[in-house]
Amino acid sequence: MATQTAEHHDDHGHKEGFFHRWFMSTNHKDIGTLYLIFSLVMFLIGGSMAMGIRAELFKPGLQFMQPEFFNQLTTMHALVMIFGAVMPAFVGLANWMVPMMIGAPDMALPRMNNWSFWILPFAFTMLLLPFVLGMFGIGGGGPAGGWTMYPPLSIQGGNNVAFMVFAIHMMGISSIMGAINIIATILNMRAPGVDLLKMPVFVWSWLITAFLLIAVMPVLAGAVTMLLTDKYFGTSFFNAAGGGDPVMFQHIFWFFGHPEVYIMILPAFGIVSEIIPTFARKPLFGYQAMVYAIASIAFLSFIVWAHHMFTVGMPFGGELFFMYATMLIAIPTGVKVFNWVSTMWKGSMTFETPMLFAIAFVILFTIGGFSGLMLAMVPADFQYQDTYFVVAHFHYVLVTGAIFAIMAGTYYWLPKWTGHMYNETLGKWHFWLSTIFVNVLFFPQHFLGLAGMPRRIPDYNVAFADFNMISSLGGFAFGASQLLFVYIV
Repeated sequence: MATQTAEHHDDHGHKEGFFHRWFMSTNHKDIGTLYLIFSLVMFLIGGSMAMGIRAELFKPGLQFMQPEFFNQLTTMHALVMIFGAVMPAFVGLANWMVPMMIGAPDMALPRMNNWSFWILPFAFTMLLLPFVLGMFGIGGGGPAGGWTMYPPLSIQGGNNVAFMVFAIHMMGISSIMGAINIIATILNMRAPGVDLLKMPVFVWSWLITAFLLIAVMPVLAGAVTMLLTDKYFGTSFFNAAGGGDPVMFQHIFWFFGHPEVYIMILPAFGIVSEIIPTFARKPLFGYQAMVYAIASIAFLSFIVWAHHMFTVGMPFGGELFFMYATMLIAIPTGVKVFNWVSTMWKGSMTFETPMLFAIAFVILFTIGGFSGLMLAMVPADFQYQDTYFVVAHFHYVLVTGAIFAIMAGTYYWLPKWTGHMYNETLGKWHFWLSTIFVNVLFFPQHFLGLAGMPRRIPDYNVAFADFNMISSLGGFAFGASQLLFVYIV
């Protein structure tokens, strides 16, 4: 096969057309670019939904929307951000960087790589159509049962359930194929001399993440298929009236959902482990410990799922087991934080934009880790469950964690991808605006949660008004500062 040069000639040496290059691509770099552009578009769509949520919560009372539409917003915001923004961004980074880091000419299965990507725009069209049409008064609107889709709530309402389930199946197929491709590439296509324990940590993080994806996406597929048959085919998997159990759905869902949250953070660990040594001008402290820590976190992620369910009436022994297992995850995570800090210790540090995002990641992700440790304590969790404290917790790990790492990686590798240096001054502006306002947005939510404000509710007691107004102002400013990121890229 002819090497694809910068001009992108096809196999016969003809110059490739736009359609052929971007729609029929088998080139890992072009497919990585497609993933990254797609995830940026989804990030902006999901972000505009978040702006709607914060506008409604700016003051008490119902401002702009009915509760049903508010529930659609929170549901769609989560689905779009998780499956549309964070995961495809990491897959895009993997497509670009993994073959180059292991010295492979491309991904192992380049045609499947193309298909993995092109499923996604169709999946998100299916997911977004009922919601968008509902905004214009056509049909019943989008799904409104929360991203967790707990029955019986999630199967009320119209045929948006079928659209959502079909979309999730398509995303799952895309993820599984992408993961198979990454594993095949890493295990079979390393250049001579690149043994497993010589690979960059980013490659390791993705190898482990890919195994998680293959293990848990079929579990989600099973859960939503049972939802679908309960709604349309008269089965009673989760319907108590027919002998089913709604709590069984929660067990199946979270057996997927907990490894899923690690799928969204392990590649971030990999990115930060590339950036910090570069700008500290020192090798990564404790390379092997970092690899083993990622593997430990991945293993433990499978035996902590029911900590999302402490309040469903589990046996006391079950609550104890899941509490201790969850606290155990703090150990390998703490090892990683210690090693990042040790890498920076006495290094010749400089503070370019990628490094700023990486340092902010270490500090702010750790805040999310601590609130997660609080949520792991059963008696305390009875107070925190379904309050804004939980919302604050997972946004610290997903926004200042996953998304900050994606931005760090984008700034870090953009010059390599494009041959152009971004504007460093604007990058620093984007960093400081994002970091200040993301904390104005999410930090007050800890206090709201401790005071008892429930999540997923469009109206609230006036006692919560001040912190909500601060949070919303932070949200609008954080959202606006992401337009600067789009401009820089």
